[in-house]
Amino acid sequence: MSKDPSQTPIMGSLGIVYLRAVKFEELNLNSQLVEAISYMGFTEMTPIQEKSIPVVLAGKDLIACAQTGTGKTIAYLLPILNKLAEQEAGSIKTLILVPTRELAIQIEQQIQGLAYFVSVGSQLIYGGGEAKEWDVQKAALKRGVEMVVATPGKLISHLKMGYVNFSKLEFLILDEADRMLDMGFYEDIMMIISHLPVKRQNLLFSATMPPAINKMARTILKNPEEIVLSLSKPAEGVSQSVYFVHDNQKSGTISHILSGMPKDSLTIIFCSTKRAVTRLVSDLKSKHFNVHGFSSDFEQAKREEVLLSFRSRRLPILVATDVMSRGIDIKEIDLVVNYDVPNDAEDYVHRVGRTARASAQGRAITLVNPLDANKIARIESLIQYKIPVAPLPPELGTSLEIRFDLPDRPQNRRRPSSGKSRQSGGRKNFRPNKK
Repeated sequence: MSKDPSQTPIMGSLGIVYLRAVKFEELNLNSQLVEAISYMGFTEMTPIQEKSIPVVLAGKDLIACAQTGTGKTIAYLLPILNKLAEQEAGSIKTLILVPTRELAIQIEQQIQGLAYFVSVGSQLIYGGGEAKEWDVQKAALKRGVEMVVATPGKLISHLKMGYVNFSKLEFLILDEADRMLDMGFYEDIMMIISHLPVKRQNLLFSATMPPAINKMARTILKNPEEIVLSLSKPAEGVSQSVYFVHDNQKSGTISHILSGMPKDSLTIIFCSTKRAVTRLVSDLKSKHFNVHGFSSDFEQAKREEVLLSFRSRRLPILVATDVMSRGIDIKEIDLVVNYDVPNDAEDYVHRVGRTARASAQGRAITLVNPLDANKIARIESLIQYKIPVAPLPPELGTSLEIRFDLPDRPQNRRRPSSGKSRQSGGRKNFRPNKK
């Protein structure tokens, strides 16, 4: 296919192909599903949807990689619901395994929106709830609800009780498979799969493609189609910048940044530890910012309460650990701040992916102290982009200048260059910036 400036380049098994924007109504889908997708505000398919949906409809196994915020959930839910809408209810037909309850809830919400006009039921299976929630989950599994969205650990707890019947299961989806492997779920996943029919359609969706994902794909999938969009790059709509700071300048820098944000904006600040979240929330509250922390320690009811306040913009600022970096779909987040630089360069992409979702615009700011210089160098090497440095306000004192003696450090550009990036190495020198 020849290249057209209006088309999107996608890397597939046969090389680079170029896709035009396709509307959902052009698909040969259940008319009620097309109506539902329209009510949800979606018109044109994203590249991952355009490439994945025909594969799923054709009944083939699929491994698909695309960064967060590209519409992977709709890419598998829509064609599966299209198939289930024509079948009789009363048995578990689809199992969707996910790493976190937040992602499970997000997927369930998407199912409810899409299945509003079709007779397809679903059930969430995750931990952290009360005894009555266990009873609800148990009843749905025994009854045979059509779609099950589950975290591995809690589903295994139900499997051990002996009442889960997967004999009629047709579809297995592993969503955010890389994250599940990072969290140590490989053995749990394989244990669950041992309870499934051999004949089924397998779909694996991931934001990255480490070797462990390839190993899992070879074990679980059968002759899969492979779709790989550009990986490990923040969306084009993200305006990125860094502040080079001493630790004692972080608090003032955060206050300066937040004071410049409109009152109706939404901001997520990422810290690397729960203790750092608690300290920063206390500091910002003392300065009269409307802020709340968010971590895995929260009970589910508290999580939902905080997220509802954030979505409705009653709470404009969240300080969170990486539990917020994936699996939580909140549109129109205006700013992401990395109070701590993530240890893994890939986590930077996931954090930044909370903003500028679905072609929107957003900002991402990272505070970098001397100990984090190596981390930011690895991030820049991964995304092939030299993140611009923002000057500290004079009232915050002397800023820290970090000089990189790295001949292969990427130059400042919006789009990545062709070819594979190299891992940065070499020494970094630190010296005060004399003003």
